[in-house]
Amino acid sequence: MPLPFLTADRAFEAGADDIALPYDDHDLWRRPYRPGPYRVGAAALLLLLASFVLLSAMIIAFAAQTGSALIVFGFGAVVVACALRILRLGVWVSRAGLRRVGFLSTVTVPWSQTSNIRTVQQPVRWLGLPRTVQGQALVMERHGGTQLPPLLTDHSADFLSRVEAFDRAADTIEVWGDEYRTS
Repeated sequence: MPLPFLTADRAFEAGADDIALPYDDHDLWRRPYRPGPYRVGAAALLLLLASFVLLSAMIIAFAAQTGSALIVFGFGAVVVACALRILRLGVWVSRAGLRRVGFLSTVTVPWSQTSNIRTVQQPVRWLGLPRTVQGQALVMERHGGTQLPPLLTDHSADFLSRVEAFDRAADTIEVWGDEYRTS
């Protein structure tokens, strides 16, 4: 079974350092990096919780409590949906623009509306929590000087303890921006 989210790093691992945009079809939305271990671990724990909740729903249904079983099943389905959404979080790129997928919202910015994408040193949130630490962030400025929240940080769930992966992802997104902002 092909796993397209693993192809982000394969072009770099294969020694193809000269390939800036390693995808064949630039019209598809792609995440230019693998999900980090903390994000995958959180989703796995949620799916483990969901399996227990769904098993409980089945036991409740066998006890002839269909109303309660449907409520518990609905809760299990919400937990599964949250786990899948956690795996979708991040920055996605295509020929059309840049998409920042959050847990509850998604912001898509066409390349023509961006003026600058760069890596800066600034206080960043540690694993998305309120605590901030000094780190690197990939920021994007729109025309007119407005700025989105940081696209990537080196202390996020995708890049904590993976500095090389952050640098590679930031460089790749900057190259996508340079390629399609000018065309």
